Amino acid sequence: MKFTKEQIRNAMNCKTVDELLAYAKSEGVELSREQAEEYIAAITGKRKLTDDELAQVAGGIDYDRCGRFCKDNCPKEK
Repeated sequence: MKFTKEQIRNAMNCKTVDELLAYAKSEGVELSREQAEEYIAAITGKRKLTDDELAQVAGGIDYDRCGRFCKDNCPKEK
């Protein structure tokens, strides 16, 4: 799923896990509590972003239909 710059900006403005979960739900994005906790830790500086995460924020990465990052080929499409 590709995210718009506005969606990324809005997600990055979320201060809590619950706020991020509510925002994701309002945008029709499935996000687990564990994923939300990881993102909040990353955007609040409690964890460094990986190169892949940095590329995603920059708009250079897309996720497959199941929400996982597929660098080369989606395993679901084989």
